[in-house]
Amino acid sequence: MSKPEPPGLISARLAYIKDVFDADVAKGTIPGAVVLIARQGELAYLESFGFRDREKQLPMTTDSIFRIASMTKPLVSVAIMMLAEEGRIRLVNPVSTYLPELKNLQVGVEVLGALGEVQLKLEPARREMTVQDLLRHTAGLTYGQFGDTLVKKAYREANVFDPKQTTAEFIAKLSRLPLQHQPGEVWDYSMATDVLGRVVEVISGMDLEAFIAARIAAPLGMKDTGFCVAKEQAQRVAEPQIDAATGKRPPMPRELTQRPRFLSGGGGMVSTAPDYLRFAQMLLNGGELDGVRIVSRKTVALMTSDQLPPNIAFNADTRPRFEESSPMPEFGQGFGLGFCVRKEPGRNPVPGSVGDFYWSGVYGSYFWVDPQEQLIGVLMLYAPDLRRHYRALMRQLVYQALAD
Repeated sequence: MSKPEPPGLISARLAYIKDVFDADVAKGTIPGAVVLIARQGELAYLESFGFRDREKQLPMTTDSIFRIASMTKPLVSVAIMMLAEEGRIRLVNPVSTYLPELKNLQVGVEVLGALGEVQLKLEPARREMTVQDLLRHTAGLTYGQFGDTLVKKAYREANVFDPKQTTAEFIAKLSRLPLQHQPGEVWDYSMATDVLGRVVEVISGMDLEAFIAARIAAPLGMKDTGFCVAKEQAQRVAEPQIDAATGKRPPMPRELTQRPRFLSGGGGMVSTAPDYLRFAQMLLNGGELDGVRIVSRKTVALMTSDQLPPNIAFNADTRPRFEESSPMPEFGQGFGLGFCVRKEPGRNPVPGSVGDFYWSGVYGSYFWVDPQEQLIGVLMLYAPDLRRHYRALMRQLVYQALAD
């Protein structure tokens, strides 16, 4: 008897995935990867390739645990929307409603001094940042590591992303620094979701780890998702391979068996491909999975609609780093409340559908949800320098295998 085809996909064409990833593992381009596809509510493809740890010759498994970096952001964004549904947060409110330290922030503007040197001038914000601004990265905040403006230098000098600080200490530090932009005027990928993590803590009375565990991960059965791993899980943690140019592994933020002091809502979590599928399937289902409702259908619709004003500008430091994977109008993209969204059928060089939404992690992880095709893709791997390549490749390999 012939093996049945996976739902809505062609097995012979899915074989291209194995060919590509096996070849890249053999060339040493990547240590390994986990690829997952779901279609029409069913798991259609789940395969592991290469090594969980190449140097130790440990094979990759489908339940390998990865540092998901910025794929933490959608989880924290959903946490905020849960509190909004309960009437405990309003998206239109200034962030200072919940974090008073962030009231009366000023904006750093670069001007030329008398001798032609660039100086930082502070001017008042024309309005306060709102919770909506944080969710869509229009709050005026930034990341210090992208670019070299005086505000970004101030971020670095203040060690804003210090892993030894608490979230409360992070907010106190941020309150003493100027904004990069006027709130609401520029899309700049930023530490906004780290601020949202602190909002969750203040409003809920729980630390971010406990809230996500109790309200999202446990109800959805995401047993390997959190801010650290238990000792019995440690043997499943995937590691990057040694960089041939340096002879060392790329630096990772911390030892995952130790609970971090700084619960980074912007990038501190770990997960597996099957776990992240459950989160993505909940979103595709309109906020519910296996009888458990996390958020309402209308909340998911709000989060996955373009939230950017028509006159929004884009940070010049960010634009060349993201291109077709970010909310650039020339690629038909926008940004919702925690996700990038596709607004138009053309312009984008990678396949997809109007209304699909997605995000990624700096180490190489990636996911997207395509409601039109009832399709979910999840990629887990470590390839920081090639992450854009693998995002586009993953989409190409998946869409070419659709049966109908």
